[in-house]
Amino acid sequence: MPEPRVPGSGDSLQLPCGERVHPCDLDLGMRAYDCSCGETHAVVTDAHPLTRFVPEALVDSLQEVVETEDRFDQFTTAHALAMVHEEFPDQVARGDCADDGQVGYALVWVAGFDPRSLHRVVVELLVELMNHAVEHAGNDAAVREFEAQLAQFDVAAFVDAYRREREFDTPV
Repeated sequence: MPEPRVPGSGDSLQLPCGERVHPCDLDLGMRAYDCSCGETHAVVTDAHPLTRFVPEALVDSLQEVVETEDRFDQFTTAHALAMVHEEFPDQVARGDCADDGQVGYALVWVAGFDPRSLHRVVVELLVELMNHAVEHAGNDAAVREFEAQLAQFDVAAFVDAYRREREFDTPV
């Protein structure tokens, strides 16, 4: 006969490095997890706003133009992390904690990347998404303008500036 348990209490998440962590060890304010493997892994929950990675104006634009076909009403952090997981399946562990009332979030992702590297990957994938959308809009002038702006856009510099502005490198 199975042992009764609190939902989610026995479930641990296998990280990309092979170590395991219980979702209760990851809290809402956590952006990095110092793993026993010696690496620091980026941590993201569905409660984290997409503005963790990009400015509000861009989030508004993405939410206006990207139609979602899931339980979320609009484009969210969950969609951005799904893109990362799709691109790097071996580098992102995903945990569903919806049945665990102790953690304060439903979904959590722990990446094999450090927080700065994950931020860069998310921005790169969002730029690719925007480029794809502009190309399919059928407006050649908009495509040329976007490509001109894209040629001047430095993802690494943007991530550094955004993280400094948001003070993401200070301890949580």
